[in-house]
Amino acid sequence: MCLLFLYRDGYTVSELPSITDSQRMRYQYTILHSETMAEGFLPLKRYRLQHSLFAGGMSAELVRERVEGYQAASLLPYDPVTDKVVLVEQFRIGAIEDAAGAWILEVVGGIIEGDNAPDQVARQEAMEESGCEVAELVSICNFLVSPGTSSERIHLFCGRVDSSKANGIHGLDAEGEDIRVVVMSAEAAIQGVASGRINSTASIIALQWLALNREQLRQRWLDSEG
Repeated sequence: MCLLFLYRDGYTVSELPSITDSQRMRYQYTILHSETMAEGFLPLKRYRLQHSLFAGGMSAELVRERVEGYQAASLLPYDPVTDKVVLVEQFRIGAIEDAAGAWILEVVGGIIEGDNAPDQVARQEAMEESGCEVAELVSICNFLVSPGTSSERIHLFCGRVDSSKANGIHGLDAEGEDIRVVVMSAEAAIQGVASGRINSTASIIALQWLALNREQLRQRWLDSEG
C-alpha cells in the first residue's frame, strides 16, 4: 500500500511493483500452536510459529501475540461544491497519553459486521455519525492498520456529500458514542495533517489522497451534477 497514488478515471494507479505468484510462493509460514490469552471487544491470541527466511530455510520457533482485530470501513465525506470536508471528533482510549488530548478529529467509520459490504457500511456510518447522505463513492484503498500487532484492516473511501447537511452531535447511545461534527475547508483539513492536529491513520491517508486527487475528483463530481 502506498500513500502517494493518483486517482485517474475511476482507478487507483501506483508505480510500486507487485509481488508475482512465483515470488509469493517463497513467503511461507507455519502456525505450530495458537491460544487465546484474553477475551473482550478485541481478543488477544498467542501464536507459536515459524516462517521462511530471506537467506533460505526456516526461522527458529517464534512466539508472537496478536490482537484479533476486525474489518472496518472508513469514509472521508467531501463536498465538491463548497470544497469542504466533513470530519468528526470523539474520545479515543488509545490517545489518552497523547499531548494533543484524547479527542481525535477523524473521518467517519465503523466495524463491518456479517456479510455487509464495505461500501454499504461506509455509507451507513456517514449518515449515523455526520448526518450526511453519500451521493457517490470512490474507493481509496484498504490497508492493515498495525500488522506488527493486530489483524485489523480498514477499507477506506471518499464520498460526495452536501456539507450543509452536516452538523450537530451524533452517535449511538447503546455504544456510548458522543460524536461532534466538524466541517472545514479541504485545505484546512490537509494542513491539519501537516500540523499534527489530524493524527489517526485512516484520516491521514484519506486527506493525503485528497490532496493529490482533489482537483480531478472535484471536477468530475461537479460535471456529474451538471
